[in-house]
Amino acid sequence: MSIPEIRTVTEADLSAITQIYEHAVRYGTATFELIPPDLDEMTRRFRALADGGFPYFVAAVEGKVIGYAYAGPYRPRPAYRFTVENSVYLQPAIHRRGIGRQLMQRLIAECEARGFRQMIAVIGDSANAGSIGVHTKCGFQMIGTHSNVGLKFGRWLDTVMMQRALGDGGTTVP
Repeated sequence: MSIPEIRTVTEADLSAITQIYEHAVRYGTATFELIPPDLDEMTRRFRALADGGFPYFVAAVEGKVIGYAYAGPYRPRPAYRFTVENSVYLQPAIHRRGIGRQLMQRLIAECEARGFRQMIAVIGDSANAGSIGVHTKCGFQMIGTHSNVGLKFGRWLDTVMMQRALGDGGTTVP
């Protein structure tokens, strides 16, 4: 496989993103959604992130989107405005090739450039070793596990919480 291009998402990418996410919803435990959102909903979500000033990237090979990553608000209250939550999704055939790490590294750098100070990962399923590993390689620390908080595919799932400081983190006040 060629080296992927990591670039800012465009609305033209949203159909491929919707397909990648649909597979994650239908067959995976990284997301706790049960019904895949359609293209209109994914477009609404994209526009909300773009309008909020949050970064959103795709990984593409020969023009074909194979993964994506974005940061969004961690919580809606204003005191959380310097903290973001990240999401990374890849086509299943692309896992374990370092592309998730490349997307995360670009996302981290862009969040730092935009003045965000903390990044939170809420990882679906404590058995999701791939996502936990990528986050660890990108400097995230384990901060806890919420046990048995989601029910999907007839079983209880955990969420794993990881955190990484961005830029000056909590050492200075902006």
